[in-house]
Amino acid sequence: MARDTARLWIRRYEAEGLDSVEQDRPRSGRPRKLTPALEEAIVDKTVNEDPPPEVSTHWSSRLLAEAGLNHLDVWRTWRKFGLKPHQIKRFKLSRDPRLIEKIHDVVGVYLDPPENAVVFSFDEKSQIQALDRTQPGRAGTMTHDYLRHGTTTLFAALEVATGQVIHDLMPRHRHQEFLKFMKTVERSVPPDLEIHVILDNYATHKHEKVRRWLKRNPRVQFHSVPTGASWLNLVERLFSELAERQLRRLAVNSVLELMDVIDTYIRNRHENPKPFVWTKSAHEIIDAHRLVRTH
Repeated sequence: MARDTARLWIRRYEAEGLDSVEQDRPRSGRPRKLTPALEEAIVDKTVNEDPPPEVSTHWSSRLLAEAGLNHLDVWRTWRKFGLKPHQIKRFKLSRDPRLIEKIHDVVGVYLDPPENAVVFSFDEKSQIQALDRTQPGRAGTMTHDYLRHGTTTLFAALEVATGQVIHDLMPRHRHQEFLKFMKTVERSVPPDLEIHVILDNYATHKHEKVRRWLKRNPRVQFHSVPTGASWLNLVERLFSELAERQLRRLAVNSVLELMDVIDTYIRNRHENPKPFVWTKSAHEIIDAHRLVRTH
């Protein structure tokens, strides 16, 4: 605290004892109108009542204030108690019948990886568009319209332990491209190590030719995340990082230029890789899933 404030409290204590410094003394000015009882009433109405459906689907501070309150008092109360009725939190519950089994399998590979094995988190980021803004150049802004120059698909296998990435860019993402990439991943790992790949349930990953290749290469094992649970795949963090740092504001003149940007970014990241560390246990995920389902 400020030195003058400390002196004031010391003098007050010396003159009047401990009782004089246990709480602030009344200050000058208009009495406070936003009482605890009024705050409680605002919170109760916000949480337990809905606005008339013909007026709005949710409360705003001014709409709630029409009940005889000051909209600033409503806003201050919401801020104090962390209420944000205008915001929506999105979620999707997985309907996979093997949900619990797959969560235990995937999280087990993250938290207790097999010995003498390399674990990869794999996915495709498809239809990455090569966009050229019609009026680029002004700092921190971009036009809403753009010119399309085509798309590419990023195949990426994130090594969970090290954060290093094996990647390739291809024009399509059929089983042929997937199998070609998996062969590249398999060749990159010493032959005395197992390969565990965490991936989603995309149809190309289950193609007959892919299944035959897996039988011929038993050291490669797939671990599928539950349907509708891509958040369980760590490589999605890499895609999010790529989109935020490179793709969102990017303006290019061709697909080749787009591919060069992506390739350069991943190769630079590869020089100083940082792994994404999974921390939540399978039991915590399952309990949270059950809690949301019950509500």
